[in-house]
Amino acid sequence: MTTLLILVFIAGYTAIVLEHNISINKSASALLTGVFCWTLVALVSPNMEHTNEKLNEHLSEIAQILFFLMGAMTIVELVATYGGFEIITDKIKTTSQSRLLWILSLITFFMSALLDNLTTTIVMTALIGKLVHDKNLKLLYVGLVVIAANSGGAWSPIGDVTTTMLWIGGQISTGNLIKGLFLPSLVSLLIPLLFSAFSMKGTLPLKKESLNKNEEAAPEFGKYIIFWIGMLGLLSVPVFKSITHLPPFLGMLLALGTIWVVGEVLLKDKDEHLKNKLSIYRVLEKIDLPSILFFLGILLAVGALETEGILASAANWLTENLKNQTIVVTAIGLLSSIVDNVPLVAAAKEMYSMDMFPMDNQFWELLAYCAGTGGSILIIGSAAGVAAMGIAKIEFFWYLKKISWLALIGYFAGIGTFLLQKMILH
Repeated sequence: MTTLLILVFIAGYTAIVLEHNISINKSASALLTGVFCWTLVALVSPNMEHTNEKLNEHLSEIAQILFFLMGAMTIVELVATYGGFEIITDKIKTTSQSRLLWILSLITFFMSALLDNLTTTIVMTALIGKLVHDKNLKLLYVGLVVIAANSGGAWSPIGDVTTTMLWIGGQISTGNLIKGLFLPSLVSLLIPLLFSAFSMKGTLPLKKESLNKNEEAAPEFGKYIIFWIGMLGLLSVPVFKSITHLPPFLGMLLALGTIWVVGEVLLKDKDEHLKNKLSIYRVLEKIDLPSILFFLGILLAVGALETEGILASAANWLTENLKNQTIVVTAIGLLSSIVDNVPLVAAAKEMYSMDMFPMDNQFWELLAYCAGTGGSILIIGSAAGVAAMGIAKIEFFWYLKKISWLALIGYFAGIGTFLLQKMILH
């Protein structure tokens, strides 16, 4: 049955990859894969009560990610509806394609460390949509943003779910994480950036029309208020988590509720025409629900693999056959480009005790780097990539052809930098 479960997952994964060839939306394939995987788990389960408990555990974790994603997407869409991103786009005066790539990628890198890679990708993808109207060029920018977001999230305890897991679990401390991974993470971005910027020549084709479609309708003060409330709300999420120790999705819902109230107050005495254009109800209609369902399906499928111990078995196999711990962690990072990095890191935490590798050991630091940046190699290897895939309509094979090799080179360059850094310092 384990073999059948793996085959179902591979078949579903293949259907997602070949979305445009078979003319079936990837969200439908992901949902079917998730349901079929759990159906197989249930059919062979000797204890359905335990199986339902595991399903509910996974559903709880998945729901937190989905609510977080929906909250962030709604805030970003509301800011865009009010024309708030014009505040940033007006400051970017460059018309050079390569210079803009550097600006956006470095902003993403540092913003991802302050927020997290998922939220940052959503914000920056929306921003790129306001700056660039050429489809192919826009996709290239978004592809590099995915790399930048994952690289930026790897060296911050709140930048990626896996680094947060290791931070909360006591495997890594904030100071040593930043000191040990900042340079490797930066290199993992700079190498792809250098290759991409070198190939980008000419002037950036900017949109000629107004970037704010609601310029006549949206009052200037409303634009600035919504923009700053939205940005401060997103920035407050990691602060909320640090103070309350509650899951990040609650902080995101707090930010969403706040900007919702502010929007209602701004539109209270306005005419119906303006309310219809700027109402959050209209914004909610624009949220990409298929992407949310895609997340649900693929995470359910991965949860089924974890429940049956397949991911743990894969990690054990790596340990037994690859004796070098550096190679093991590197392989885990590569594997995280195919399946979610969260269960892989969770399995590694169970396999390797703190007695074997104490806090801030090189093993944990490299695991944080590899799990965080390895997801950039394939578009569906990270939450940031899946979000960009849904929002910017990136095709799997396009990303594989244009971006994957850049992410792979950056990934190994970062590992080399990490090992060289350790060799010099110790």
